[in-house]
Amino acid sequence: MSPSGEQAGSVVRLGGRALSIVDELGRFSLLAVDTARVAFRRRFPLQDVLVQFESIAVRSVSIVAVTALFTGMVLALQTVVSLARFGAKPYTGSFVGLSIILELGPVLTALMVAGRVGAGITAEIGSMAVTEQVDAIRAMGADPVRKLVLPRVIACTLGVPLLAVLADILGVFGGLVISAQSGISPDFYISTVTSTVTLADFLKGISKTFAFGWIVASVGCHLGLGTRGGTMGVGRSTTRAVVISSIAIFVADFFLTKLFLVL
Repeated sequence: MSPSGEQAGSVVRLGGRALSIVDELGRFSLLAVDTARVAFRRRFPLQDVLVQFESIAVRSVSIVAVTALFTGMVLALQTVVSLARFGAKPYTGSFVGLSIILELGPVLTALMVAGRVGAGITAEIGSMAVTEQVDAIRAMGADPVRKLVLPRVIACTLGVPLLAVLADILGVFGGLVISAQSGISPDFYISTVTSTVTLADFLKGISKTFAFGWIVASVGCHLGLGTRGGTMGVGRSTTRAVVISSIAIFVADFFLTKLFLVL
């Protein structure tokens, strides 16, 4: 193939890829709109939401707790060593508190939920899609969005903020443990955290997690419903769900942080 032919082929492939991304975003947006529309209908699926909340939030407590605790401990360990060079070791609590409350607590919680829950949602709905159970729901006159998507989106959107609060507490506590071992008084550590971290800082960090939870559940449901190709297709969709959710969390974190700094 001539150089001009190769260039033309590259342009065609690039255009096809761009159109595929636009189509994917369009279908995702339509699903988000349908979910919002169904949420305001009568006969709210409260029982299904509670079941999904137990599966998504309650069963994620252990993995979020362990992650947050050791994140706070290793952050304090590194901070103590770094600040000791400048004679500022006693103020480890200020650095750990702000880092956990503003960023590490919310983001790591969302990533843990994306890895555990996002993959599970995609695999569950994807398996139903490839075995035509979703089509069967439509054939019976029910709405798959109301039955499958809405409960998961609501449960994840409300569950991730609660998990983030737990992560904040355990992360700061982990920093307290290491700081106490490094010769910093627990009372002084707590006083530096409470004097540095304000209620506005806490609310900014927690507010972002509502968006993170919505992203995890919406991406998982979208890719699950679009799964094709049997068990191999389910595996591909599950992997894509984790990757896309994780990237979207980081992107959303940046723009939300910029927004909060402006407000």
